[in-house]
Amino acid sequence: MTTATAPTLGSGPVAAIRAWAGLYATQMRIAILSQIQYRVSNYFYMIGMVAEPVIYLVVWSTVARQQGGEVGGFTPGEFAAYYIVWTLVRNMNIALTPYAWEERVRGGELSGMLLKPVHPIHLDLAGLAGWKAVVILLWLPIAAFLSLIFQPTLAISPIDVVVFLVAIWGAYFLRSMFLWLLGLVTFWTTRVGPVFSIFFTAELLLSGRLVPMSLMPDWAQQLAGYLPFRWTFSFPIEALIGKLPPDQLLGGLGMQLLWIAIGATLVAVSWQLAVRRFSAVGG
Repeated sequence: MTTATAPTLGSGPVAAIRAWAGLYATQMRIAILSQIQYRVSNYFYMIGMVAEPVIYLVVWSTVARQQGGEVGGFTPGEFAAYYIVWTLVRNMNIALTPYAWEERVRGGELSGMLLKPVHPIHLDLAGLAGWKAVVILLWLPIAAFLSLIFQPTLAISPIDVVVFLVAIWGAYFLRSMFLWLLGLVTFWTTRVGPVFSIFFTAELLLSGRLVPMSLMPDWAQQLAGYLPFRWTFSFPIEALIGKLPPDQLLGGLGMQLLWIAIGATLVAVSWQLAVRRFSAVGG
């Protein structure tokens, strides 16, 4: 069995870029058309995910009021803005779960994926990216409804919006790299539950998903600055709600790019090793 590699597309870099863009556009279009057929179930899924940030919002807004109107640099209105944007970032950050790899191997899907001329990660990235387009449209009325109830406080500048639009997709690609990498662990062991638990616990505490990072201890904030988690949740949220100065906005994009490059490199190396192991065992 041979591995699926990127095809030789076109006779030059421009032609190759166009071909890859066409591949992603086609996969995204298929995903969009598919998800539109299930828009009601998607909407109920998104509404179900609203419960988590609303609980966080109510708790921390109450704490802020009891502390004189502010805690960790956030007012109740800023907490509202944080967790309303959180709902979009959380959905945009959904990537292929590592647990899916067990089903791919056990159900024989992986064997078929290896016969395709394109690396499977491109199909995963493009397919889920198409779903994100539907998510954004479905999120707008939810955000409007939450805004009417909780009255968020925003101080947005044009650069905040531009950085957010880049960062929210950077967060998706970054998280996808590391969840894909985590999924490849299943090629070496079936006892992956503890490994996944450690990863997701670290992500919950050091990403800004649970609370804004300014509410965490200093050591946790410093540690988060060196790990990928913060750049998938806290950074895009704080970029849009106006909590970051321009230098930190650009620095955050740089950290996203760095971790995407690190993740892509680790995925490329680990994929080759994983497929060799799969071929040896399967053969």
